Amino acid sequence: MKHCPRFAFALAIGSAALLLASHRALAQAAARTVDPATTQRVNPALTQTVEVVGVTAVPGLGIAKDQVPAPVQTARGDDIERSHADDLGAYLARRLASVHLNDIQGNGLQADVNFRGFAASPLLGSAQGLSVYLDGVRLNQPFGDVVSWDLIPRSAIAAVTLMPGSNPLFGLNTLGGALVVQTKDGLKYPGTSLQISTGLQHRAALSFETGGSRPLGLHWFVTGQHHQDKGWRVGSPSDVNQGFAKLGQRWADTSITLTAALADNRLQGLGLQEQRALAQDWHSVYTQPDITHNRAMLLSLAATQGLGAGLSASGQVFYRRVSASTLNGDINPGSLNQPLYQPRSDPDAQEQAALAAAGYSGFPLAGESAANTPFPRWRCLASALLRAQPAALCNGVLNRSQTDQSQAGLTGQLHWQGRWAGLAHQAVAGAALEWSRVHFTQGSELGYLNADRSVTGVGAFGDGRSGTDADGLPYDNRVDLSARNRTASLYASDTVALDARTHLTLAARYNRSSVKNRDAITPGGGTGSLDGDHTFARLNPALGLTFAAHAGLTAYAGFNQGSRSPSAVELGCADPAQPCKLPNAMAGDPPLQPVITRTLEAGLRGAAGAGRWNIGLFRADNHNDILFVADNAAGYGYFKNFGQTRRQGLEAGVSTRLAGAALGANLTLLQATFQSDELLNGAGNSSNDSALAGLPGIDGNIAVRAGQKLPLVPSRLLKLFADVPLGGGWTVAADVSAVGPSLARGNENNGHQSDGTFYLGPGRSAGYALLNLGLEGQPLPGWTVFVQINNLLDRRYTTAAQLGATGLDAQGRFIAQPLAPNSLGDRPLVHATFYAPGAPRSLGLGLRRSFGD
Repeated sequence: MKHCPRFAFALAIGSAALLLASHRALAQAAARTVDPATTQRVNPALTQTVEVVGVTAVPGLGIAKDQVPAPVQTARGDDIERSHADDLGAYLARRLASVHLNDIQGNGLQADVNFRGFAASPLLGSAQGLSVYLDGVRLNQPFGDVVSWDLIPRSAIAAVTLMPGSNPLFGLNTLGGALVVQTKDGLKYPGTSLQISTGLQHRAALSFETGGSRPLGLHWFVTGQHHQDKGWRVGSPSDVNQGFAKLGQRWADTSITLTAALADNRLQGLGLQEQRALAQDWHSVYTQPDITHNRAMLLSLAATQGLGAGLSASGQVFYRRVSASTLNGDINPGSLNQPLYQPRSDPDAQEQAALAAAGYSGFPLAGESAANTPFPRWRCLASALLRAQPAALCNGVLNRSQTDQSQAGLTGQLHWQGRWAGLAHQAVAGAALEWSRVHFTQGSELGYLNADRSVTGVGAFGDGRSGTDADGLPYDNRVDLSARNRTASLYASDTVALDARTHLTLAARYNRSSVKNRDAITPGGGTGSLDGDHTFARLNPALGLTFAAHAGLTAYAGFNQGSRSPSAVELGCADPAQPCKLPNAMAGDPPLQPVITRTLEAGLRGAAGAGRWNIGLFRADNHNDILFVADNAAGYGYFKNFGQTRRQGLEAGVSTRLAGAALGANLTLLQATFQSDELLNGAGNSSNDSALAGLPGIDGNIAVRAGQKLPLVPSRLLKLFADVPLGGGWTVAADVSAVGPSLARGNENNGHQSDGTFYLGPGRSAGYALLNLGLEGQPLPGWTVFVQINNLLDRRYTTAAQLGATGLDAQGRFIAQPLAPNSLGDRPLVHATFYAPGAPRSLGLGLRRSFGD
């Protein structure tokens, strides 16, 4: 593999050695045991086997799934493996109800995972509303609460639980739900396997895992994965390296486990593309590069201890480091209304003289224009040499950022199952403390756009000096921000059996968070400084009731409240007078309020033979919602509290087994709306106040009214799946994901319309349906082969849209000053709908060799 790092080579050699060793040494691996949080047990009242799920993110007390007053969804690691999804997010979008992806970055490993209109996204600036845990460790990063899905080792996943609602027991950021990932160990996953796969886009992947145990309770599990591909769009390769190890010891009523995880990933996602360019070439890019390099390390030590009389204790300490560097090439929006096409021949001919003095030749003395110069560069070079407004005369910009984060935390829980006051109780009480440090730096270099949409830098920087000024102000995009966060929590829950069929759940969590920002560029507070000390505290309650009418029917209802404190990045970009460009410059920190979400759930679920079904209603109201109010496709804007938003809807699902086949369907009807009136920037929206006043194509505001739809949230989701055995150890699996249309970001007032001149595109994404098909079999004992075809019908679809100014014409050529001046002398711009194109048909082939049981 030409670009395969040494990590992958070592992984391959190590896995081969492990295969040989394990064939001899691990043959006596212990029989599978069952984790308390995912076990199956018999409910004596209903005389049927029921699934048990954890009530907090930290493994410990589990209660029957039918006693949870919410429609919990679970999946096993074996299910994820058989789906051959590239990552966890892709599997959730294909199989779990109310989940869909927005692939805004243009790389499947960096997609936004949305559940009920709440997102867990790797992108700074996204409104984060889901918490994600790995073996009790919160994966939402301190800087922006982002979730890097590429850091979750897929081959280590034993089970996932998607807990809906704003359940306070799962801590901060649990607004729409919590995703809890449990990893494998050698007790339940003994043996060794090696898997290789290949596919289109020069895709290659190698993974191994080995696990085992000793009779006295020692157990271990190790897995590693390397994945690389060239990507299906121009210049979009991925290189993913993940390692995971777990070592544990279990006695009769005591267990201790040490876990380590490493990742070193280089991802390139090319973001949104303008509609006309997509119509000509589905694989094209707007600008490049867009590179993210993620490195992460996690260490966790967890223990449980039985104390007798139904009482047990569990605890955990962890340490995590995440380092992320980015390089993004973008069009400079400040250049779009400027004359860029030839060095000025003013009386002093300064620009021409500067070019000649620097050794340049062949630059034009006259005649260059938008008509004959699709990618101008000479004025950019000259202005950089002269330090004379390159921020206005360079049509490209290279943005760089570096984020270093460290987290440490500890949690302790007590669990009790017993009887008190004549009633059966399952109770948990705990405390948690988490610290984190963040150092974020960014800078930008001006440059010019090339025909391949890359940007060449010219040595003029957004440092307030060499980039001179923009709109009369120093052009300064630098950030050097340090932040310290601390969160302390107390929580408790009790599920009380009022009788054999009725269970009442009471829960609450108190969180106290502090954020201290320190600005190395403008210290001391005041205008332009990011310095600030912020403290947020809140007690969030939950109440739920389940009633088992009979063995095949359960009714549930619940209320819960969750919250999210503003993060360091939000507090550092909250001034509408000084909008920032994520992940670039920040300025000012007017105080933001924490987001409060209150969720109501009610529904029915039941079972009949091998069949399961559920139907329910939910409503989640966000108060003081924090949204990034974007100005244009480049991302300028600021964070603000937005009053109230709402997500409500209906979920229905059914699954069964028929003649050995597993069949299922999930339907979601979702309504996501603003519940407060607000005035937002709407530069790309045809219904902004400037356009309505007869001045289209320039900056303007849009009025958002209560009841209007939120962008990027489809109103309908349908999932269908079937796993059908063919005999002889072969199985065919098919799934269909149908996603309804959604509004573009920038169309928050739902009023955008194309006029064919100033505003192009409908301001929405069309609905789509995808069919995926897989075949897996075991031709020989210990050997598994598989074929996976995603998007079998090769549908063209888009997963997200955004309104913004475009710097390219219909032929893909750069064009500045595309329209004549208006009556005020301003140069209007052409605005378009930018889309996140979906991946075309892909084919993957793989082979797995397994040893042991």
